[in-house]
Amino acid sequence: MSRFRHALKNRDQHIFSLRMSCGVLVIILLIAVGGWITAPSRIVVYNPPDLRTGSSRPWWEVPAPTAYTFALYIFQQLNAWPKNGDVDYPAKIAALTPYLTPSCLIFLKADLRKRADSGELLNRVRMIYEVPGRGYNSKSVAIMNRDSWVIRLDAVVDEYFQSEPVKRALVRFPLKVVRWDGDAERNPFGLALDCYEGIPQRLEAATPSEDAKGKGMFQ
Repeated sequence: MSRFRHALKNRDQHIFSLRMSCGVLVIILLIAVGGWITAPSRIVVYNPPDLRTGSSRPWWEVPAPTAYTFALYIFQQLNAWPKNGDVDYPAKIAALTPYLTPSCLIFLKADLRKRADSGELLNRVRMIYEVPGRGYNSKSVAIMNRDSWVIRLDAVVDEYFQSEPVKRALVRFPLKVVRWDGDAERNPFGLALDCYEGIPQRLEAATPSEDAKGKGMFQ
């Protein structure tokens, strides 16, 4: 009798171990199916702005217009101080941190301190926008490699102090953009601004009053 009892016990233990193995396999299968279903939602596909002629490229390739548009948007936001640069500039740096590389963040914080110490922020209003007629073209983006680009941005810099215009300058900014697949929740673009790839070059400059008289930079 004991032999039969041992045989039944061994059978039951074997059945239990098989059931546990099946349970583990089912859990693994569910995880795999879940990952397979949600994977397409985590893939970033970059499409060029104009799709009338179609587009065929590897999904990881970032089109040059996309890199240019990203650099313009982030840089424009960094330099948008609608009320008071002393408050707006640090707030913009904090808000755009997910779109900045660590080295660029250090550079901007140092620039913030320098401007604050020299009195260039208090009650200062600032805005940057593309020079009309000098938007994106084939020479606006230099592709360094698959993961980095240098953007040539020709922009107008307007500054006001307590509603009084103090500066209008036409500047060429050499901005660097890099692939940044870090935090997709906070940075869905998968790109980051790495600040400057050289010294910004002032092309022309004029005061807003001069520009209004037709003697400015668009002459």
